[in-house]
Amino acid sequence: MKKVLALIGTLLIAAMAFAGCGSEQAAKTDSKALKVGATAVPHAEILEIVKPLLEKDGIKLEIVEFNDYVQPNLALNDKELDANFFQHEPYLVNFMEEHKEVKLKNAFGVHIEPMGVYSKKVKDLKELKDGAAIAIPNDPTNGGRALLLLQKAGLIMLKDGVKEKATVQDVTGNPHNFKFQEVEAAQVPRTLDDVDAAVINTNYAMQVNLVPTKDALFMEDSTSPYVNIVAVREGDEKRPEIQALIKALQSKEVKDFINEKYKGAVVPAF
Repeated sequence: MKKVLALIGTLLIAAMAFAGCGSEQAAKTDSKALKVGATAVPHAEILEIVKPLLEKDGIKLEIVEFNDYVQPNLALNDKELDANFFQHEPYLVNFMEEHKEVKLKNAFGVHIEPMGVYSKKVKDLKELKDGAAIAIPNDPTNGGRALLLLQKAGLIMLKDGVKEKATVQDVTGNPHNFKFQEVEAAQVPRTLDDVDAAVINTNYAMQVNLVPTKDALFMEDSTSPYVNIVAVREGDEKRPEIQALIKALQSKEVKDFINEKYKGAVVPAF
């Protein structure tokens, strides 16, 4: 009987050791996984190019697509993601001012998506009639960015010094009495049938088959400060997996893909 008990004990210890090895192996496998949130175009498309590059380093990249600008930051802060790739730093800074619990950081910049003004009603912004309706994003950063673009196009004037924090209340010059419709950024392209013009983020323009370099009546140029970034939780920027992601996203393969795929609608920032 003692021999039987001893044998059972030995088997249990071996089983526990094997399970422990399995758990340790699983932990190692998990540590080599990277879950990145992104909007579909162009961010998720760019990340697809990165997948095989990361695989060479033994890292499995999982891309989680979002269709808004709020959930990717909340999910990253809640540790549901390892990083996200969809925004520029002014938006991230403003987001954290509004959500004090969120502690994220700009890990590195990848590309610029020039914002553009589009219309189905006119072929030139000079054709806009008095009282024309113009749709702009309703989030603070992209709304301000849109107003700055309209100012650069010569359509309005803004209060001195407001920059990207501009709101429609900061419009000091509006000689043609344009009416501004503030809409969630992802929905702005859907307003084109109803408004006279719309200021649209490039990623959302491309999702509805608008080609910025061909269809936009006016666009930001390459001096735009709105570089799209990869964001991580504070303290994670030195993680080996994040460093590998940086290296892959700033590779020649990615630069060539951006230039060939988007033909100036998206511009590498590295």
